Parts: sequence; structure tokens; C-alpha cells
Amino acid sequence: MLRRNFLSLSSRTTGVALAAGALAPRVWAAATKSKPLGVALVGLGNYSTRQLAKAFNETTECRLTGVVSGDPVKAKRWAAEHGFAESGVYNYENFDSIANNPDIDIVYIVLPNSMHLEFIERAAAAGKQVICEKPMTVTGAESRRAIKACEDAGVLLSVGYRLQFDPNYRALMLARGTPELGAVRYVQADMAFPIGDPTQWRLRKPLAGGGAMYDVGVYCTQSARFFAGQEPVAVTAQEYKTDPVKFAEVDETIMFQLEFPNGTTANCTTSYAFRSNSVHVDYQKGVGTLSPAHSYGPIAGTLNNKELAPREFSQQALQMDDFARCVRAGVESEVSGLEGLKDMLVVDAIYRSIAAGSKRTLVEPV
Repeated sequence: MLRRNFLSLSSRTTGVALAAGALAPRVWAAATKSKPLGVALVGLGNYSTRQLAKAFNETTECRLTGVVSGDPVKAKRWAAEHGFAESGVYNYENFDSIANNPDIDIVYIVLPNSMHLEFIERAAAAGKQVICEKPMTVTGAESRRAIKACEDAGVLLSVGYRLQFDPNYRALMLARGTPELGAVRYVQADMAFPIGDPTQWRLRKPLAGGGAMYDVGVYCTQSARFFAGQEPVAVTAQEYKTDPVKFAEVDETIMFQLEFPNGTTANCTTSYAFRSNSVHVDYQKGVGTLSPAHSYGPIAGTLNNKELAPREFSQQALQMDDFARCVRAGVESEVSGLEGLKDMLVVDAIYRSIAAGSKRTLVEPV
């Protein structure tokens, strides 16, 4: 995607408004189709190219029928390579006309973080079901707006939390509270990698919103909440920078501790300075581990000293097919917009804690 389009679009507002009542027939039609639902990818960067495009080779409930890009040559090449009509090609300016395309049921937003809210609202106004990559927005307040926009339009909103559909990842969650392992007492989650190109958009606050915390730290908040089975009530966070020039606008390394209502605690680390990718769950009667824990796959680990053999499949395909089934049934996804909001409320509290000098900070309730 073109950086100049990011810069121009991130500040623009949209005057599109459609009544929720007028959208009902469109949503119902999408939900009752027997053929795979059509998906348009908004943004053709690395994740769309290397993960989502390939995932459609494994999906059974949905198929790629459109793209939105600031590069018309690239967009048309995608249409030719992936076998959909050029009528499914849009740019960021004419995106709202996607409302008139019956071949597109779902819009999947894969843009810089600061642009998520705008395109969630525009997609909802166009009557399309919405998947948005994480983080859903850059603040809890924006997440509330995104959820309301989709509720008002009568469409479903989901976040690209692919890990919740990985069987090995889910195994540690499903073990919680079983007679064999008992309740979860402690979670440790880490996700970090050394970021390369110092000019990329992830290091620019107007586009990224924040640094490692927004990009891969959300994996840690997800893991802590998912395995604890509760929402944290308080957080204490610390920030460190080894390269204040490269990370002048965004965070480099953040460590944070979460407190849950029943006494469970979590310790998490995220960074753009080093490599780390693991989960450790301590139950009353045993331990579960994942390493790597947050990768695109295969995820490996152990549960109560038994190996969780890694499996080869597309997490993204499972995620998208599940949402398509939710659309057909008219039910909320397990990874709905509410999940995105809950993560952002934790992230908000993390930044407030850091700003207050690593002070223990309450997490705003949903």
C-alpha cells in the first residue's frame, strides 16, 4: 500500500450515512446465501499478501471477491491472479460504493491502526459485515464507537484474533477448571521481535498509534485474558527504550502486570528490540506452555507434561470461515468487537500507568 495514501486518508472524515433500516435487507440476503460469502481485503500489504490471500485456498465458507488499495496496478493484478472481477477493485476514495456490490458480503480491514475506526464505520455504513485486524482501534473510546457503528447498521463486527481458533492454543484454555488441572493461578505471555526498517509506518505514531504494544503486545493481553478466563481489574506497567532515536514516536519495550478479580495474576512483555514468543500457564495442579505461542503456525507446546503436537493449517482460514458461519446464523463471533474493546481498555490502562510513573492503574470496566 502507498504511504502517501495512508497519510492523506488517516485525517479525512467521511460523510456517508445509511439508515440501519435500509440495511436490513442487504444483511439478511448475505446471511442466507448458500454459496461462500464474498470477502474484500482493505489494504494489500504484507499480511494480506502472505497470509490472508493464501488462507482463501483453505476456506470453505468464504472466498476473495474484492480488494481495496491505493495502487490501481496492484489491485488489478490481484483480481487477475485471484480470479475475481475487476468490478471488485476499489480505492480508498471510492470505497463507499462497495455498498452496491452484491458479491462482497464481508470487508476485512488490514490497514495501519489509526485508520481502523474510519473504515469500520464506512464499511458498516455500506452495509457490509466487518472483520478488522488487531488492534481494533487505538483507544477504548474509539472501540466503543466502532461497536456502536456496526450495531446501528445492523452488521456484525469481528477482530482478526486467529489464535483463538488454533487447537493447541485453545487446549490450554479448555483445560482451565478441569478436575485434572484446576483453576489458573498465573499466566506469563511474551511477544517481541527486533523491528527493521526505521522508516516504516509502524514507527510513526500518527499511523500506528503506538509501538510494540499495539502491534504485538495485544497478543499478550489476549493470552492473559483468554487463559485467565476473566477481565483484569488493574495493571502496572513499565516502559524501556534502548534506542530513543528510532523509537522517538512510539514505544519500544513494555512490561506489564495484570491483576484479576480472583487473585490470578499475569506478567507480560512486548518489544521491538529482541525476540520472545511464549506462553506459560500455571494451574493449581499442573502447567501448560506454548512456544512459539503467537506465530502464524505451527504452534507447539505442552499440557500437564504431555506434548501438544504442532499442526499445519491456516489459522486465518479457520477464523474467516467461523465469521462467515456467524454471519449466516446472525450470531456474534467469539472474537467480536467486544473482544477488541476489552483489549483496548487494558492497553489504555497500560499507557496511563506508564504516564503516571508505573503506578498501579485500574482498568476501565466494559
